[in-house]
Amino acid sequence: MKFKGKTAFITGASRGIGEAIALRLAKEGANIVIVAKSEKEDQRLGGTIHSVALKVNEAGGKGLAVKCDIRDEEQILSAVQQAVTIFGGIDILVNNASAISLSNTEQTETKRFDLVHDINVRGTFLVTKHCVPFLRKAENPHILTLSPPIDIDPKWIAPYVGYTISKFSMSMMTLGWALEYKNYGIAANSLWPVTTIATSAVKNLLGGDMLMNRSRKPEILADCAHYILQQSSKECTGNLFLDEDVLKAAGITDLDHYAVNPGGPLQKDLYVS
Repeated sequence: MKFKGKTAFITGASRGIGEAIALRLAKEGANIVIVAKSEKEDQRLGGTIHSVALKVNEAGGKGLAVKCDIRDEEQILSAVQQAVTIFGGIDILVNNASAISLSNTEQTETKRFDLVHDINVRGTFLVTKHCVPFLRKAENPHILTLSPPIDIDPKWIAPYVGYTISKFSMSMMTLGWALEYKNYGIAANSLWPVTTIATSAVKNLLGGDMLMNRSRKPEILADCAHYILQQSSKECTGNLFLDEDVLKAAGITDLDHYAVNPGGPLQKDLYVS
């Protein structure tokens, strides 16, 4: 029960990867602050902050549902204050909230570009900024951001310039924070999947049921987060992890059970060769 009594502040936790990480930590008695916009369920997306809070409690943790749009700094401040008031501090920050836009430059609407950067870059930055004062006080503080390894070969950037630079920015912040907060013992790492992950975004925006069947379940990233977050924050920092490498380090080599369609073909992620 390495996470019993620890408080994890997880953005975008009303479904998908954020929910999976929340439930994985809840199984070990963690306090989970479920930070997202979804108070009412969208049938296409599924999940709300309240439904996840209930699942967290059922799993053995303590859930706090907090409605928060991370584009709004006042809402971030309120969410952080609620977390600290209820649970006494913040030990873990998971920057999971993200917007996707797989379009080329000419097809990217300005409002979509702004949305992607307001959430992925500005939102991630501000959430981290306001959690850091409390992470400094934690025993083994971690920042974990869902963003890819950085490779500036144009082949990775050219297809979706607007979106890619936002995700690479998240990874650059990870590298910067690892050094900026090294003396405070705060770890900063990123995590990214080798394959597509079966989430509502994959189904509704990328490839429907076909791509879902070629994906892995969000639980693969939850198990990776569980492993990373129990490492020493003074030693395990400044990494842009891929999920398969994390599981290999944890001694897990059979990944077939993570597949939506065990034994079937898998689709590589956009930023993985």
